[in-house]
Amino acid sequence: MEEQENETMNTGSTDGTTPKITGMGGIFFYSDDPKQTKEWYAKHLGLEINDWGACSFDSRNLNNPDEINTLQWSPFKKSSDHFAPSKKEFMINYTVQNLEGLVNKLRESGVTIVDDMETYDFGKFIHIMDSEGNKIELWEPK
Repeated sequence: MEEQENETMNTGSTDGTTPKITGMGGIFFYSDDPKQTKEWYAKHLGLEINDWGACSFDSRNLNNPDEINTLQWSPFKKSSDHFAPSKKEFMINYTVQNLEGLVNKLRESGVTIVDDMETYDFGKFIHIMDSEGNKIELWEPK
């Protein structure tokens, strides 16, 4: 317990939670024709595309059944630079708790932080690069 408290205290936690990934928030990939791809998935696999042009999959947190988590699925046009500086054809979004503390830990470890943290009505976001050159999106939902 003392080790856990020290770990939390040394990460800049403002809410007492250990900075870490808690789940998947989204899967994003390049497509030659995102509109056609979405239509194909809707027609053949029943995906419902939302107002943001993605498909949302909702699930409940097993440890807190009142909490509903959402995973976003969305194709992007290949000419998009949304995944830059990564050269990969996909980007994964992970949900996290204590994003600020996690970013502090990542910076201390020398992980590349791609941009500044942004806050929206639905949470905070930042992008990092993993050791394989994949751009990773970190999201702390509200």
